Amino acid sequence: MPEAITLGELLIDFVSIGKDVSLAELPAFAGAAGGAPANVAVGLARLGVSVGFIGKVGDDPFGEFLRRTLDDAGVDTCSLRYGRGARTTLAFVATRSDGQKDICFYRSPGADMLLTAAEVNRDYLRSARLFHFGSVSLSRSPAREATLHAALVARELGLLVSYDPNWRPTLWDEQGEAKGRLWEAMPLADVVHCAEEEWEFITGTSDLEAGARTILQAGSGLVVVTLGERGCYYDDGESRGEMPGFQVEVVDPLGAGDAFVAAMLSQLMYAPRGRKLPEASLRKIMEYANAAGALTCTRRGVIPSLPTGDQLEEFLQSVRA
Repeated sequence: MPEAITLGELLIDFVSIGKDVSLAELPAFAGAAGGAPANVAVGLARLGVSVGFIGKVGDDPFGEFLRRTLDDAGVDTCSLRYGRGARTTLAFVATRSDGQKDICFYRSPGADMLLTAAEVNRDYLRSARLFHFGSVSLSRSPAREATLHAALVARELGLLVSYDPNWRPTLWDEQGEAKGRLWEAMPLADVVHCAEEEWEFITGTSDLEAGARTILQAGSGLVVVTLGERGCYYDDGESRGEMPGFQVEVVDPLGAGDAFVAAMLSQLMYAPRGRKLPEASLRKIMEYANAAGALTCTRRGVIPSLPTGDQLEEFLQSVRA
């Protein structure tokens, strides 16, 4: 049984061929497997972690392609369901040089929205050490209830629970509801990751320490904010600071945050529970995660770009030399 489990959207990303132009202006797209929790699952598998994925895809060629992609990456798909009467969700993505994204989702409904709490197997979670989820699955029922149920079960079972409240405005009818839903899941998480561009919406402040304090007060034990090429900010209530990033030639920034999260969780999931890590250990983990994010930017396509443990160690040795 898997040591790590992720839950959420698994979809087809149609990614822009060009950069710094809107979706309406783009001439062509390249299709690839996507969805942040699925990317994190593959990232963990690449780093040698036994990992499974919980979600739902359409009973269509896209859904079959996505299952095969996870299988080929070494991710257990026994809890991946096929939705009857709904298609696999599609996302059209335009990227910019600064890492910002313009995303338009096609799901009305998409199969990922139809995962139910009854389809979350408690025994499947019982054997794991880590459970990770995001907020896209919180945007609609019944996937919302399935996600919260799984996170609650994972917490009851003593798993390390990781949450990425990735704010996608086009998925929500109203910003106030979105913010409420994003925060509804916050007390269930031990580790919370946010991207800098989402930070002010989620926390109500651009100040990293003040925003992190709010999340920590909700029950999290560690808050991490990715800052693009500048690296990341971390705060566990005792240790806090920024870890500089690595300068690389950026080919495609899409997926760097997911690679960061996978690398970070691959280290945190084996750390002793119930006490704070020494700051030196925390900074080493942040450096490792920064390296994963940087390496992912050097190739096109998220899943093909997610690094292995050997690639990360080689990269870190080269920059330390």
